[in-house]
Amino acid sequence: MLAGLDKIFLTLSTAEFIIGMSGNVFVGLVNCSEWIKNQKISFVDFILTCLALSRITQLLVSLWQSFVMTLSPPFYSTWKSAKLITLLWRITNHWTTWFTTCLSIFYLLKIAHFSHSFFLWLKWRTNRVVLAILVLSLPFLLFDFLVLESLNDFFLNVYVMDESNLTLHINDSKSLYIKTLILLSFSYTIPIVLSLISLVLLFLSLVRHIRNLQLNFMGSRDPSTQAHKGAIKMVMSFLLLFTVHFFSIQLTNWMLFIFWNNKFTKFIMLAIYVFPSGHSLILILGNSKLRQTALKVLRHLKSTLKREKTILILYRCYAAIYNGIL
Repeated sequence: MLAGLDKIFLTLSTAEFIIGMSGNVFVGLVNCSEWIKNQKISFVDFILTCLALSRITQLLVSLWQSFVMTLSPPFYSTWKSAKLITLLWRITNHWTTWFTTCLSIFYLLKIAHFSHSFFLWLKWRTNRVVLAILVLSLPFLLFDFLVLESLNDFFLNVYVMDESNLTLHINDSKSLYIKTLILLSFSYTIPIVLSLISLVLLFLSLVRHIRNLQLNFMGSRDPSTQAHKGAIKMVMSFLLLFTVHFFSIQLTNWMLFIFWNNKFTKFIMLAIYVFPSGHSLILILGNSKLRQTALKVLRHLKSTLKREKTILILYRCYAAIYNGIL
């Protein structure tokens, strides 16, 4: 039988999983259906599809991790499973982060306007620049594997010890663990810096564009202005949610290391679901095609529910009349 806290934890994990899967599966299905229908796909839709697929995998791994932590035997007996979960989660988190970063860079190169020759050179080669960034992210993934392998061996040495010696071993190994976490966090630095640069340049481009419109006595609600504002909202939402995601990961790693047998520690992991679940909904609202398709689906569901409700009312009326006649 599960304890009360375990039931609450699994219920909340499942609820966040369902919300995240709904948004990401929707994005993937819409773009894949358009791809099959038109026999081609735009580059931004390709990035969104890859991002949705990586987040679907990340959510599956996170839910698996939640159930393993709650339902499995002691940690040592599931060490191979835990090690596999950690590896899969790191891979999916890597691609989720870098695909989102590439989306920010794509918005910058497609929407921003600067006369600098280097920026124009990048702008004319937007697709190749984004693909090159994805390829250049592979060494960071390899670096994570190497650091993660040493961290896994470290955890194995900790958890196979007696509980009486565990506190002493943790106190002696805190500095090593902190250094390992810093190394694992290093791979997040480049995506955050690139996204921040994209946000700042988009904002500067918007300010410059509005100033030119004012000099020419034109309104500030032209398509280019709206595109700038939409892209800035997308990049800002990514940075905000990713900040929550990053600090929740660091706090979870630290709390699980110090209070690994505390039932309340697992609830910190719920914040990890916010990034893959919440950002997909923001992308749907910010993309006109996805937003219009979502509205059509909601209208269809609403009409279906009304029709089923009407049929149910008619059925009850006929049943009442039939019973009255009898």
